[in-house]
Amino acid sequence: MTEFAMLAVAGVLIIVAVSALAPRIGVAVPVLLVMIGAACSFIPGAPVLEIEPEWILAIVLPPILYSAAVNMPVVDLRRNVFAISGLSVVLVVVSAFAAGTFLFLVFPDLDFAAAVALGAVVSPPDAVAATAIGKRLGLPHRLVTILEGEGLLNDATALVMLRTATAAVAGSVSLWGVMGDFARAVVVGAIVGLVIGLVTVWVRSHLTQPVLTTAISLVVPFLAYNPAELLHASGVLAVVVAGLVTGHESAKRFTASDRVSERTNWRTVQLILENGVFLVMGFEIRTLIADVEEHGLGVWLAVAIGLVVTLVLVVVRFAFVFPFLAFLRVRERQVMRRVPRLEDALSRLDVDETDPVRRARYRRALRRGRADAGFYVREGLAWRGGVVLSWSGMRGVVTLAAAQSLPAGVPYRSQLVLIAFTVAVVTLVVQGGTLPYLIRVLRIAPPDRAHERQELATLMTAVSADAQTRLRSPNLRRDDGRSFDPEVVERIRRETEGRATAMARTAADPRTGPAAQLLELRRIVLDAQQAALNDARVSGLYSSTTLLRAQSILDAEAVHLDRPR
Repeated sequence: MTEFAMLAVAGVLIIVAVSALAPRIGVAVPVLLVMIGAACSFIPGAPVLEIEPEWILAIVLPPILYSAAVNMPVVDLRRNVFAISGLSVVLVVVSAFAAGTFLFLVFPDLDFAAAVALGAVVSPPDAVAATAIGKRLGLPHRLVTILEGEGLLNDATALVMLRTATAAVAGSVSLWGVMGDFARAVVVGAIVGLVIGLVTVWVRSHLTQPVLTTAISLVVPFLAYNPAELLHASGVLAVVVAGLVTGHESAKRFTASDRVSERTNWRTVQLILENGVFLVMGFEIRTLIADVEEHGLGVWLAVAIGLVVTLVLVVVRFAFVFPFLAFLRVRERQVMRRVPRLEDALSRLDVDETDPVRRARYRRALRRGRADAGFYVREGLAWRGGVVLSWSGMRGVVTLAAAQSLPAGVPYRSQLVLIAFTVAVVTLVVQGGTLPYLIRVLRIAPPDRAHERQELATLMTAVSADAQTRLRSPNLRRDDGRSFDPEVVERIRRETEGRATAMARTAADPRTGPAAQLLELRRIVLDAQQAALNDARVSGLYSSTTLLRAQSILDAEAVHLDRPR
C-alpha cells in the first residue's frame, strides 16, 4: 500500500512539473505524460499497475466531464449544437462501425458485435490535448468550443454503443432493441442530469458557508452518474447535463465566492484526474505487452493492426468533417438571410400595443436570433478549421477504460485491448504532437482581441448604465428602509461612471489606457499593503484573528485584480 501511495504522490508531482514545462517547449501535456509514463514502466523494479476499468468509468470519468461541463457556456453550446451533435453522435457511430468492420474482417473468430464493441471503444476522441494546444496557439473560440463540446458528449455515445454491442455478443438484442436502448439511455440520462443539476443548485443557493457548497459540488458528478447507471441510462450524459445546468445557473444562484471556489476546485480536480489518466495510460503499456505475450498472441501484429485502425479512423473523420461543414455553412447562411426580417420585426415591436411581458420576451428572442447571425458571420467555419477539426482526433480517457471493460470471453481480448491502446497512444503522440505545426502552417487567424476588448467595453457601459439608473431611483433604500446619504450615493455613482469610461478608453489602448494604469497602480498599492501586513505579523502587536481578517480583505482584493479581463 505504501508503494502505491508513493507512486500516487510521484504521479501528482510529475503532472505538476509537466504542466509547467509543456507550454515552454510547445508540446501538449497529455503527449509528454504518455511518453513519461511508458518510459517509467520499463524502469527496473517498477511496480505492475493494474487499475480496474470500473474505477475509471465510475470514479475518474464523472468528475472530469463535470469539470469541463460546468465551465462550458450554454450559449456557445446552443450556437454550435448541430456541429457538436454531428461530431459526437453521428461521427462516433460511423467510426465505430467502420473500425468494427475492419476488425471483423481481420479476426476470423471475432463476432461482428464484439468487433463493433471495440470500434465503439476507439471511436470517441478526447479533446484535452487538442483544446490545450488550440488555446495556447490562439485558435478561434468556435473551434475550441466545438472540440470541447464533442469531447463532452461523444463519450456518452460510445459507452452506450459499447454496452449495447456487448449485450449483442450474447445475442440478447435486436435492431429495434438497439435503437430503443440508445434512445432510452439518452433521454433518461438527460432527465436525471437535469433533475440533479436543478436540485443541487437550489440546495447550494440556500447554504451560506462556502465549505458546505464545495462539499456538495464535489459529489454532484456521482449523484448524477450513479442513479442514471442504475436506471440503465447514460451516466456520462447525466453528468454533462448536471454540469451544464450548474454552470448556467451559477451566475444567478451562487455568490461570487462560491463561483470563484467552484472554478478553482474543479480546475484542480480536472488537472490531476485528466492528466493522471494519460500518465497511467503510458505506465500500463508494459503490462499490456506482457499480457498479450502470455496469451501467445502477436504483440507486433496487434500494434500493426492498431496502426491500420488509426488510419481508418483518420480517413473516416476527414471524409465526414468536410461534407458536414458544407452542410453547416448552408444552414448558417439561411440564418444570416433572416436578419432583415428580424430587424423589421424588432422595429415593429416599438409601436406594438400587445402585452408588455410578451413583447419583452419576443424582443429577447429576436435579439438573440440577430446575435446568432452575427456570430456565424464573425466565426464561420472555413476549410482551414475543417482541417484542424479533422486532425484533432486524439483518443484518451474513455478508450483507456472502456478497452479493459471488454468481456473476458471475447476472443483475442488481450490483443484487442493492446490495439485500442495503440490507437490511443499513436493518435496522442502523432496527431497531438503535430497539431501545433499544422495550426501554424495553416495560419489560422486568432481571435480578434480588439473586437473582444470593444465588446467588453460596450457590455460594461450597458451594465453601468443600468446601475446608474438604479442609483437615481427614488425607491433606493437601505436594508432597514432608511435613505442613503446623498454624498455616498454620488460617490458610488462617480466611481461607477468612471470605471465604465476608463474601460471604453482602454478598449482602444489596452496597455496604456486608464483601466490598465488603474490596475497596475492598485497592484503596487496592494503589494505595499501585503508587505506591511507581513511586518505586522512578525511584530506580534496584533492578534491572530485580526491578522487573518486583514489577510482575507487583501486576498479578496487580489482575486478581484487577478481575475481574467
